Amino acid sequence: MTTLSIPVKICFHPNTTSSFLQPQTTPHTVTFSRRKTSIATACSASENPQQRQNQQQQKQKRTETSTDDTEFDDYKGFDPAGFLAKRGISHKAFAQFLRERYKALKDLQEEILKRHMNLKEMASGFELLGMHRHPEHRVDYMEWAPGARYCAIIGDINGWSPTENCAREHYFGHDDFGYWFIILQDKLREGEKPDKLYFQQYNYVDDYDKGDSGVTIEEIFKKMNDKYWQPGEDRYLKNRFEGPVKLYEEIFGPNGPQTLEELGDIPDAETRYKEWAAKHGPSRYAVIDSGKEYDVFNVRVDPGWHERVRALEPPIAYWLETRKGRKAWLKKYIPGIPHGSKYRVYFNTPNGPLERVPAWATYVQPDVDGRQAYAIHWEPPPEQAYKWKYTSPKAPKSLRIYEAHVGISGSEPKISSFSDFTDKVLPHIKEAGYNAIQLIGVVEHKDYFTVGYRVTNFFAVSSRYGTPDDFKRLVDEAHGLGLLVFLEIVHSYAAADEMVGLSMFDGSNDCYFHSGKRGQHKFWGTRMFKYGDPDVLHFLLSNLNWWVVEYQIDGFQFHSISSMIYTHNGFASFTGDLEEYCNQYVDKDALLYLILANDILHFFYPNIVTIAEDASYYPGLCEPTFQGGLGFDYYVNLSVSEMWSTFLESVPDHEWSMTKIVNTLISNKDYADKMLMYAENHNQSISGRRSFAEILFGEIDEHSDHYKESLLRGSSLHKMIRLITLAIGGRAYLNFMGNEFGHPKRVEFPTSSNDNSFLLANRQWDLLAKDGVYRDLFTFDKDMMKLDENARVLSRGFPNIHHVNDNSMVISYIRGPLLFIFNFHPTNSYDSYSVGVDEAGEYQIILNTDDIKYAGQGSLKEDQYYKKTISRRVDGLRNCLVVSLPSRTAQVYKLKRILRI
Repeated sequence: MTTLSIPVKICFHPNTTSSFLQPQTTPHTVTFSRRKTSIATACSASENPQQRQNQQQQKQKRTETSTDDTEFDDYKGFDPAGFLAKRGISHKAFAQFLRERYKALKDLQEEILKRHMNLKEMASGFELLGMHRHPEHRVDYMEWAPGARYCAIIGDINGWSPTENCAREHYFGHDDFGYWFIILQDKLREGEKPDKLYFQQYNYVDDYDKGDSGVTIEEIFKKMNDKYWQPGEDRYLKNRFEGPVKLYEEIFGPNGPQTLEELGDIPDAETRYKEWAAKHGPSRYAVIDSGKEYDVFNVRVDPGWHERVRALEPPIAYWLETRKGRKAWLKKYIPGIPHGSKYRVYFNTPNGPLERVPAWATYVQPDVDGRQAYAIHWEPPPEQAYKWKYTSPKAPKSLRIYEAHVGISGSEPKISSFSDFTDKVLPHIKEAGYNAIQLIGVVEHKDYFTVGYRVTNFFAVSSRYGTPDDFKRLVDEAHGLGLLVFLEIVHSYAAADEMVGLSMFDGSNDCYFHSGKRGQHKFWGTRMFKYGDPDVLHFLLSNLNWWVVEYQIDGFQFHSISSMIYTHNGFASFTGDLEEYCNQYVDKDALLYLILANDILHFFYPNIVTIAEDASYYPGLCEPTFQGGLGFDYYVNLSVSEMWSTFLESVPDHEWSMTKIVNTLISNKDYADKMLMYAENHNQSISGRRSFAEILFGEIDEHSDHYKESLLRGSSLHKMIRLITLAIGGRAYLNFMGNEFGHPKRVEFPTSSNDNSFLLANRQWDLLAKDGVYRDLFTFDKDMMKLDENARVLSRGFPNIHHVNDNSMVISYIRGPLLFIFNFHPTNSYDSYSVGVDEAGEYQIILNTDDIKYAGQGSLKEDQYYKKTISRRVDGLRNCLVVSLPSRTAQVYKLKRILRI
């Protein structure tokens, strides 16, 4: 016995996507409820009674003609195409696709439950696979490699020998699903003897346990026997042959046959006993069943004895008392694989021997200077292991996300570390006013210049930045500052490297990935996962759960979903026709994976946040899975940053279209509360492009005649672009590290093309220590974050955009009690510009981009910060404000006092 199981009650509904695990105080059976409740699907508030009645009639008609449809519609709260009705979308082909996808989801669940007790167990593969310390003085290793014929662990522990620690096919070390199992026994120290108990266990965490108290095993067993046996009951345990001897004597007498030859041919035992019992009466040593053939479970026993045994508690306490502590283990054993040992997994395949970095390794040293990569066994002593100090903060109603890359977060030309980031960057993020961090490039990858998107080892933090405990400290300290920590997770593809990644892992081309063209990304040279394989799902879902359990991650941004849900990897033109989202190019298996991922994460971790990055804007990204959606909390509006880049680089300032700006920023009104927007993220700085600050400030000559004018233009647009991007859209805003103060340079990772230079692979934090435009831009960004924190801008409903003028280049809208006015005109200033407002009253400017402390000109005087409404209909509203709008400025007014007219 190695572990104690907690009795649980599990209820799995076949029409749902997750199982519900609830610990109970008493054991219960596993129940699979197939009862369905007939409840009509709720319609949206915008539907009229006639439309609702028509839908009910159509539903009744379907019920009478199709049993398949009732399987969906009658289930409580579940409608595979429910969000289409809610949004007023009618598209038969797409609705049918959603229903077929739901049927496939149920079939997938049934297949999963044939091998796993529930989805929680399926998403916890990291508890078994990889290296794990076992209480019985050993380390267990498990790996999935169905194409291998032989598996062994090679490393420092055995001189990299492929024969010492191995498992073979058709033996205990290999099952029918391709999972290999290897035991690495701890080694006895010189002079020590093996344990008396073969099941002797050790507590590796605590220095002292009951087993170190000096009580011998014999004394423990005696105490247990004294509790469980009444006087005389253990008589036959100590004298095992006494009962059979007495029964033998009663049947054959004291001088019965002594050999098989003397015994001869005799009737069967039942016939002999009946003959004997007819003469002598029933024997008190005989065990007789209730009369049913082979009824071994209804043996007659003494009722009093039976009740006494039932009242006894299991002897777990005595079993625990036999466990010894860490000191006893260290005194007796040497670890079979010590902490910090290097190792790889060795396979013999039909194509020859292979050495691979284990797929479930949690700490990996990548290929450096031509040396082959290897895994590092991470099992620090308890006194050195990191201990968590803080709990995760609750997810706020609005997210202000600070996107960062640890390696380039330092100011020196080198790879920065987790510790550097924790000590220097985290306080800056807190000061800047953000409430969440999104880290990119944390998961282990082979080449540093790929930024971390070609992942090789999905369960390992990158060793370039430090150890797993260093990363735990980073997350813990962020939580202590009230910051959520998100990871950008790359499950849409994987590195194609065969020596360190998953490609050709067991010698076959289709272990984790599709074979043929479907297994290769058309443009990026990466491998595409086989999402329909239960073992691949086991790996990916467990990977998500691992980051939450091991590192207390608060959320994920799923990178490039369009690469995985289309066989053309999203490289196609989308017109918006729903046919494009349900045709032959859509990978239904990938969609099922995303549904399972969101369901599992949100059910077991209600505070988790999931974000979808999808250039195709797949319908239902942020709809609940029980209504036919994919279940994400937010989606990224990728078109915003592209629009700003195009305007800054290709469109003259006076030709900017206010209508296009507004239409791009609001995108889809129905999903405005689910939208995450950014003016620029890492793509504008890293992917061979220029950051906005480099575009605006990079070509300015300090000695030119137009220096001040160019500097004013750059700072003004930098502030306005960020303010309108944050304040007009959804509930989430993102900024890439350094862009909050207009970092003047892009990011360029060291590659052969730049002679492996780190010159641009860092951030110039020293700019904030100097007076100038960069410090002023940072001051504005901080006040912009405070505006959301104090006035709850992001968490409010969709704004009332009532003024968009392409001629004057002015945009104005109302969001909550705030009035936002933007004048994008490069030259025209307006002394008396009228914009409509709802409420009559007094308004005060609470944020002005033209303020001197924000590198502005300070055109507005103190007395111009207060305005009173005029009772005149403007922009379709009853009242208006007459304001002064300098060119390239934005103002935020707050209603301070309402006037009743």
